Amino acid sequence: MISLISLIFYVLQRLIQVYILAIVVYALLSWFPGAYQTGLGRLLARIVEPFQSWFNWAHLGMIGFAPLVAILVLTGVQYGLQYVQILLLNLLY
Repeated sequence: MISLISLIFYVLQRLIQVYILAIVVYALLSWFPGAYQTGLGRLLARIVEPFQSWFNWAHLGMIGFAPLVAILVLTGVQYGLQYVQILLLNLLY
């Protein structure tokens, strides 16, 4: 039972890390003209934009901080998952 819980939390944390990487790559695509029109750009847009659009309010002039805020939120979720995992494992011991 304990190993199943650990596996579930491990998979969730790795998925969040992959999603953070996708956000970073999507943000870096903005540095290259026409990169959003490539296959990778369209794929990442479908994956990243729904979540990142919640944070489009975070901008200062022409500089958008939505990717940074999204990454900070996901990092907070990761720490929350780690805390819940520790609590669950302590209850089971």
